[in-house]
Amino acid sequence: MNTPVRIDTSALHRRAGALQLTALPPLALYVHLPWCLKKCPYCDFNSHEVLGSAQHEPGGANKGQGNTPAFAGGFPPEARYLDALRADLEAALPLVWGRRVISVFIGGGTPSLFSPVSIERLLADIRARLPLEPGCEITLEANPGTFERERFRAFRDAGVTRLSIGVQSFDDTKLQALGRVHDRAQAVAAIEEAARAFDTFNIDLMYALPGQSLADCEADVRQALAFEPPHLSVYHLTLEPNTRFALEPPKNLPDDDSAFEMLDRSTEMTVEAGLQRYEVSAYARPGHRCVHNLNYWQFGDYLGIGAGAHSKLSFAHRILRQTRWREPAAYMAKALEGAAVSSEHEVSADELPFEYMLNALRLREGFELARFTERTGLPFTAIQRALEAAEAKGLIERNLQRAWPTERGFDFLSDLQSLFLPSR
Repeated sequence: MNTPVRIDTSALHRRAGALQLTALPPLALYVHLPWCLKKCPYCDFNSHEVLGSAQHEPGGANKGQGNTPAFAGGFPPEARYLDALRADLEAALPLVWGRRVISVFIGGGTPSLFSPVSIERLLADIRARLPLEPGCEITLEANPGTFERERFRAFRDAGVTRLSIGVQSFDDTKLQALGRVHDRAQAVAAIEEAARAFDTFNIDLMYALPGQSLADCEADVRQALAFEPPHLSVYHLTLEPNTRFALEPPKNLPDDDSAFEMLDRSTEMTVEAGLQRYEVSAYARPGHRCVHNLNYWQFGDYLGIGAGAHSKLSFAHRILRQTRWREPAAYMAKALEGAAVSSEHEVSADELPFEYMLNALRLREGFELARFTERTGLPFTAIQRALEAAEAKGLIERNLQRAWPTERGFDFLSDLQSLFLPSR
């Protein structure tokens, strides 16, 4: 068997370029585990159903038995996929030599389908190859349909420090409409165990669901807040392209005015409970903001490994974006050959203002004006005209140090962000 030839791509990216970055931003690591029990009709993430998942449906063969994942024929192939992740990471190391990792996020799919032993091996492989900051935040996404008390504790013992639980709703009718594989009782049990096993965790909720009233939305938020979560994420159900909901929209979706009312009421209730809205969809108690997501929103760097994962990496004179092979079998084959990256491109200078603002303007506190230059290598003049237009429309406020979205800017975020699109 021939050993694949690896090119030192870091040398290619050190050559002269259009930008002048005086310092590299913080670096995070994203790991994608692409399998799930069932593909939700609203999901546009790179996720793939496991075999024999019907037995995990609410009320199915495993109801009341912990919904232990049982993969027919050893599927997904955990060991082979972990080998591919390790090869992917090793091939990417020249691009990030000497840089410490501030956070690790294991997303999917449903990463909690993987055994705690596999997660422990994954984290050991990462630690052996990348220097992690002391106290590095390590998040694992979990589905209540894969909940077992011992399993959550084993994830903690494996090195996971933060759990993110995809609840979406506590209403069984709404969960069925969303195609979720768990029910209210499983969601409650999963959150209760997460609160016992982890110092910090997140609950994901959705609003503007089929047939949902304001009272229904309030009930979901009230139930979530009853657990006193350190972090809560509240997302609007959107009909993303290339999803089943886009092809067959569900009936009785709330109109825009009702959806705005649900969001306003959710924010009001959450703030009253002691959580601060620090991002459009994110609320946290002091000390529990998501480090990994903050790094995205502040235009930090991230190395993404796994099927379909994306990377954004900065160098002295350029910013690079990469994408891995999307289909799991193809990804594993390519990664094991040292060729996990399916495409990469350099972000052009005229695209950078919009790319930066697409993230930074999601934050309640906005961004430091000096950080724009630090993270993009562009002068402040590149955004000056757009900032003036946004201020004139009442979408932002600013001082000599910072710019931040107003309440109107938060409500019309897409309009605000679009002001920074490159001129054609």
